[in-house]
Amino acid sequence: MDKSKKGFIPVMLTPFKDNGEIDYDSLTKLTEVYLKAGASGLFANCLSSEMFELSDEERISAIKHVIKVVDGAVTVVATGTFGGPIEKQADFVKRVHDTGTDAVIVITGLLAVEKDSDEIFNARVFDLIDQTPAIPLGFYECPVPYKRVLSADQLKAFVETKRVIYHKDTCLDIEQVKAKLKVTQGYEFGLYDAYMVHAVESLKAGSAGLSCIQGNYFPELIVWLCDNYNNDAMKDQVKKVQIFLDDNMDVMHNVYPIVSKYFLQKRGLDISTFTRRKVGDFTRAITTEIETLYTDYNYLQQELELDMKI
Repeated sequence: MDKSKKGFIPVMLTPFKDNGEIDYDSLTKLTEVYLKAGASGLFANCLSSEMFELSDEERISAIKHVIKVVDGAVTVVATGTFGGPIEKQADFVKRVHDTGTDAVIVITGLLAVEKDSDEIFNARVFDLIDQTPAIPLGFYECPVPYKRVLSADQLKAFVETKRVIYHKDTCLDIEQVKAKLKVTQGYEFGLYDAYMVHAVESLKAGSAGLSCIQGNYFPELIVWLCDNYNNDAMKDQVKKVQIFLDDNMDVMHNVYPIVSKYFLQKRGLDISTFTRRKVGDFTRAITTEIETLYTDYNYLQQELELDMKI
């Protein structure tokens, strides 16, 4: 990851056709939207991608497709662990690495069950590292099947192996984020924060960037925030963007990712709202909330002189 500037790493959606098949034409267009917006990398095959609803072959195929479209323009990371014995998870990490990813992401909740101690979890991480020689790895504190948040001491020990270069943080606690940043200084490593309530504070504390679902509504806005979070000349606008993200947090999470696909539709992307993951009903009330969000964002992007069309 390029640490010379703050970067936005989108958690990629998977577009589907209305019959449930992956829509590779729309995946191409979506990838190009992220790139046009200025994303510094892409996180493919993640929870927003409905990774648990994909087969292994679909996971590999989608990752390969993204890497082909990107054509080296930015880094690509992708999930490579889906449960089972460490040997099985290591084998799939190797398959994901072989697609050309820059790092393979480890889901913290899939290396140990929720009742397992940190000692058991740590041992399995080191076992996975040993069984995947030379492959760059990262962590994602994914909320599914349960959220296992790494402590600063754990992350430090893993990063010290020089094999862990990426971390998508979902602890929701700025003090924990600061602690993780402090103990990983000086390593080839980047922490990307998912929690937009403290986005500006996290960037100022030293996070490498942001990796959030809000980028599946307006990726150019998250890039703008990464570029301007510390710009004194834009401090009023930065504050306004932070408030906008805070105020619309619940709206953007409700029956996600259906809502983000609908929002992208309104912005001009040819993408179906079909999802394999069961996230609830896209009701008329929710639709109205998203249409209000669209209107509000239209005013905001005009003020910031961002491009609304995609």
